Amino acid sequence: MQLNIRIVTKNQPQAASIFEEGQVLLIDKPLRRTSFDVVRKIRNLVRVKKVGHAGTLDPLASGLLIICTGKFTKRIHEYIAQEKEYTGTFTLGATTPTYDLESRPENFKPVDDIKAEQIRNTALQFTGDLLQVPPAHSAIKQDGKRVYELARQGKEVVLEPRKIKIREFEITGMDMPVVHFRVVCSTGTYIRSLAHDFGAALGCGAFLSNLCRTRIGDFHLKDAMSLEAFEQKVKNGYSTKG
Repeated sequence: MQLNIRIVTKNQPQAASIFEEGQVLLIDKPLRRTSFDVVRKIRNLVRVKKVGHAGTLDPLASGLLIICTGKFTKRIHEYIAQEKEYTGTFTLGATTPTYDLESRPENFKPVDDIKAEQIRNTALQFTGDLLQVPPAHSAIKQDGKRVYELARQGKEVVLEPRKIKIREFEITGMDMPVVHFRVVCSTGTYIRSLAHDFGAALGCGAFLSNLCRTRIGDFHLKDAMSLEAFEQKVKNGYSTKG
């Protein structure tokens, strides 16, 4: 995906120096952009080589993305390790190969007999220390290749379960077959896998139909800026004030 950003401002050398020294940027990632798209756009805007993100968001997810520049890229692993909060929706009554809407729903089953109490009780099963199998369509490397590349080639992908912790799993609304949720979890948790496992426990299947990351550690989405707002700040001569 080419973003073709070219910004020249009268304060560009000074701004570049600020980003080389290090900045932590809170960006509200838009839908259908990869996390690397955001990194690439910001790198082109600030003219600094060292730019990275602290935790991938899938293209169909939106929300908080922490971007580190310059010397602050050394802090990325510190931010990745922090607790995350997400809100979103599961759609019951079907599954998808990718566990989200990057692939088409299949294996349809009725959900008419599933009650609200059953949904809430099932959510309780997915709190605490758990073992979770990541999606086959994920960026995890196996034998030097991303497993989603193997999955797309139709090759069998076998991934070992990983230890995660879900501190809170709240059902915030139901508009069947859509279930709204809020999850507070450890790093390494795949919400797509949670959707898939949740549907399996209910016996009807489910996939992730919407996802927004609202918090990483003490950083909140409400304090993040859009890519457009950040671009305007760079055009105006970036300042850490305001």
